Amino acid sequence: MIPFPHQNLPDAGTVLCRLDDLSDPGGQEFMFGDPPTPFEMFVVRRGENAWGYFNSCPHAGSPLNWTPGNFLDPSKTLIQCATHGAQFNMDDGACVSGPCPGSRLTPVPVVIRDGKILIAGPGDS
Repeated sequence: MIPFPHQNLPDAGTVLCRLDDLSDPGGQEFMFGDPPTPFEMFVVRRGENAWGYFNSCPHAGSPLNWTPGNFLDPSKTLIQCATHGAQFNMDDGACVSGPCPGSRLTPVPVVIRDGKILIAGPGDS
């Protein structure tokens, strides 16, 4: 389901957190494995929806968050890169502003099941 190989990729079904653990709207980062090659991702929430992305800006390759868990712009409607201010839709990761037009964040498919956000697996929608 995840479009790239990574040695520390979490298994399908791995519970990340409860949906209610995230502010609405809000986000949280997650890291699997140890440096120098951890798998770093984040989840953002709006209402009863959540989306996961690899924590790397498609323009600069740097982490997107300003501080731990802080991925959104001041209006809390877009994901914003801390390095250069590029902005991305929460629901599809498309760049809508900044130096990376036409780019997208790399998705990490997640699913909400029984109030928990999990890494999606085959058959999850």
